[in-house]
Amino acid sequence: MTTPLHVLAVPAFNDNYLWLIHDGRHAAIVDPGDAGPVLAALERHGLSLHAILLTHHHADHIGGVPQLLQHYAVPVFGPAGDGIAAVTDPLVEGDTVQVPGLALALTVLDVPGHTKGHIAYVHEGATPMVFCGDTLFAGGCGRIFEGTPEQMAASLDKLAALPPGTQVYCAHEYTLANLRFAAAVEPDNAALCERIDVDTAKRERGEPTVPSTIGLERATNPFLRYRERTIARTLTQAGKVTLDASPLAVFTALRQWKNTF
Repeated sequence: MTTPLHVLAVPAFNDNYLWLIHDGRHAAIVDPGDAGPVLAALERHGLSLHAILLTHHHADHIGGVPQLLQHYAVPVFGPAGDGIAAVTDPLVEGDTVQVPGLALALTVLDVPGHTKGHIAYVHEGATPMVFCGDTLFAGGCGRIFEGTPEQMAASLDKLAALPPGTQVYCAHEYTLANLRFAAAVEPDNAALCERIDVDTAKRERGEPTVPSTIGLERATNPFLRYRERTIARTLTQAGKVTLDASPLAVFTALRQWKNTF
C-alpha cells in the first residue's frame, strides 16, 4: 500500500511558504529560501530530506540550498534556463521527476514571465497539486520581471487549464492584498465576495490561505479572468484600456494597475 503524502507549509521571512512534501519519513522541499525553518521542520517531524525542488532563481526561493546541502547530499531539481548554479537535474517542460524517497511523480511546465526560466511542478494523482512558485498566486499573479505580458498570460492560461480540483501551492501569503485588487476589478463577482470573507477569517485565525484550487482561481482571480467583459469594462471605465482592447492589452493593463494599486 502506498504511503499517503502530506504537504506542510513552512513559513519563512515575512510571507514566504516553503512547501515540505513528506510521507512521515522521507521529504522533499520546494523553494527553500531559508534553510533554518526547513531544518527545524525536518527535526520536529522526524523527517529526512531526499530532494530539493526549485521553481526559479530568486534569492527567497533558493537562498537556503547551500546550507541544506551541507546537511543532506540530495539532488537539486530546477529550471534548465534560469541560471541556478546549484541545480543538479535541470528540467524543461514535459520532463517528469520521480522524487527520490517518495511515491511522487511530478511533471514540469514552463511558466515564464516572472523570470525567463520559471517552471511549475504538477502532480496528477488522486489529489492533484501544482507547485507554481511566483507565477500564479492565490487571487493574483507574480510581477513580470524578466518576461513579457504575453509570456505571463500564456503561462497563467497553461495553469488555468489544469483540472479544477488541482491544489495550488504558491510561494507567498499575498492573498488578501490580491483579493482587494480583484474586488476593485470585478466588484460584482459573488464567488469573489465569498472568498474574501472565507480567506479573511482564515488570516484572523492565523491560518494560511493556501493552497487554493484551480477552480477557485478560475472563478475569482482576475489574472485568469482577463477575457471577461466585466473586467475589460472596469479597465475601460478607469481609463486603462480602450473599448476595442485585445485580451492581451487587457491583461497587460491589469498587471500594470496591480503594480501601483
